[in-house]
Amino acid sequence: MNINSDNPLLNWDNRPPFDQLEPSQVVSGIDTMLKECESALQKLESSNPATWDELVPPLEKIEDFMSRTWGVVSHLNSVKNSPELREAYESAQPKVVAFGNRFGQSRPIYDAYCRLGDSEAWDTFDSGQKRIIEKSIQGAILSGVSLDGAEKERFNEISERLAQLTTKFSNNVLDATKAYELLLTKKEQLAGLPESYIQMAAETAVRLGHENATVADGPWAITLDYPSYVPFMKNSPHRNLREQIYNAYVTRASEGELRNQEIAEEILKLKMEKANLLGYKNHAELSLSQKMAGSVEAVDKLLKDLKEAATPAGKRDVADLAAIAKEHGAPEADDLKQWDVFYWSEKLRESKFDINEEELRAFFPFERVLDGMFDLVRRIFDIQVVAADGDVPVWHEDVRYFRVLNEAGKDIAAFYLDPFSRPSEKRGGAWAFPAVQRSSLFAGEGEDVRIPVAYMCCNQSPPVGDTPSLMNLREVETLFHEFGHDLQHMLTEVDRGMNSGLAMIEWDAIEIASQFMENWIYHKPTLKGLSGHYQTGEPLSDEMLDKIIAARSFRSGHSMLRQVNFGRFDMELHARHKPGSEDLLNIQERIFEDTLIMPPTEGDMFYCAFSHIFAGGYSAGYFSYKWSEVLSADAFSAFTEVGLENEEAVKDVGMRYRKTILAQGGSQHPMDVYKEFRGREPSIEPLLRQDGLI
Repeated sequence: MNINSDNPLLNWDNRPPFDQLEPSQVVSGIDTMLKECESALQKLESSNPATWDELVPPLEKIEDFMSRTWGVVSHLNSVKNSPELREAYESAQPKVVAFGNRFGQSRPIYDAYCRLGDSEAWDTFDSGQKRIIEKSIQGAILSGVSLDGAEKERFNEISERLAQLTTKFSNNVLDATKAYELLLTKKEQLAGLPESYIQMAAETAVRLGHENATVADGPWAITLDYPSYVPFMKNSPHRNLREQIYNAYVTRASEGELRNQEIAEEILKLKMEKANLLGYKNHAELSLSQKMAGSVEAVDKLLKDLKEAATPAGKRDVADLAAIAKEHGAPEADDLKQWDVFYWSEKLRESKFDINEEELRAFFPFERVLDGMFDLVRRIFDIQVVAADGDVPVWHEDVRYFRVLNEAGKDIAAFYLDPFSRPSEKRGGAWAFPAVQRSSLFAGEGEDVRIPVAYMCCNQSPPVGDTPSLMNLREVETLFHEFGHDLQHMLTEVDRGMNSGLAMIEWDAIEIASQFMENWIYHKPTLKGLSGHYQTGEPLSDEMLDKIIAARSFRSGHSMLRQVNFGRFDMELHARHKPGSEDLLNIQERIFEDTLIMPPTEGDMFYCAFSHIFAGGYSAGYFSYKWSEVLSADAFSAFTEVGLENEEAVKDVGMRYRKTILAQGGSQHPMDVYKEFRGREPSIEPLLRQDGLI
């Protein structure tokens, strides 16, 4: 769908005109978009479509126009948040939700899909067409198409209210993170902190209004933004300062105007009510009806098995922390608290593997890591990633743009990369998101398909002064993780936009491709190719590479239990908790104490910033990280089985992976796709072995 309009939000097909978009254009643009979509939907409904061609392509045009237009607004709200854009977004969002309900509850469209499913033509449809029909019927039912009267009206009210609440929850976390600063004014408070970090803290102080701050004399500002918070917790020997900033971190969005307690309670209540209206006992049952896991019992079993496997190692991890603290004569050795974990974990890592993560940063400059990652996908997937900065408008000067070429040198995809933290306007975390879907329906003149375009956003440490962005291993992992998501979007070979790339993939399979990519960081030749000192270009020594790889399973019991804990808390809230029957903090503390070896500290309000389940897509789905990790570890074992040093064999397996996991999108059930790649169902053993738990 295209319309003639002076509003740049509406008149683009493949690459958004970011240099022209303004918050003032959002409300009028969305109003026009919704008016056009409503008109097209009414026309389609009245035509009584009876065939695939009469029904699906017109629907794809409506969905594409809507997702592209609102998608740009949502994207900018995440990466260029401002009071003006936030106001425009919140004004337009209820209208978008209302039309989404109207679209999903269209009885004529639902009936048309049902007729296709029951028609003689069914046997002529390919698997992708059948998936679109089946998933669209299921989606309509879950959108309330079968509801009438007061129930339908209430369902729609809930949908609109949930959209408002999740946005408010997310904004509160962003604002609470931005609002905090720990201002250091004495040089002795900088003990243990790397010089590059001190420089960043001084620049942060200037940005926060301390105009006279200098690297030499301060003041130096520490924030709750991840690149500031984590290095401080790992390196500062001042326990009182670690306690102060830790408590601020775990109480974000829990006080004053930014309180999320009541918002979280209302979200849970409304999700339960919405599930009940659709005939489900709770939100977890509704959520799992669309996932590979299928049932609460299956999720509970996975989390139970992982907890049992990780608990002995988790106990050893805590004992090791106490031992290293005692070795250093620390008074907290017999009474370790959560604000000690990062610090003593880093000291233990240095002692055990002679690895200092902050010193390693110098060997992982951003550009070198990018080049190494692109070389990896060239070797295993036979694609080229080519920088195309300046070819298209971007939303910030740090944003990069890349083209993706196939083995014949033809453009098959493109993506934007927004790598650095900007706490004043960009939400925390990391994510990948489609800008446009691959689709033959929107092919340009002389082209077979419109190629897919993706967004890729991280929050890694930015450049400081003349020093480029230097990455720690966690940031390298995150970059690979998000690139894995984008590869699945970009390397799809499905030509129908409704299930190409990431579309229609079950949520608990969505992390397979992302977590798969993380494994390559611990392949020695790949890791060596990622490294090179930012001043000399010298790669890491073989000895250091071996230490990094050996340290991969360092404290894996603790890490596994942390993820199991989040998954259990999520399922407890959405499968067993009756809203209003128990304070959410009590539930958090109960689950934490049952799962973690070291219980949370008093006053920990972690759930108030748990955006994954209260403001993201992971409600009754946080387990998806571990579910997908089982499959991703098993998928990587297909490469290790042929020998990672056997380039030809690895490329053969890589192309099979590309043609199945990455290519088939949502055109088949993910387990069928996985078995086509692996030749069998996945095993949990590779993950436990990878983490050193067996």
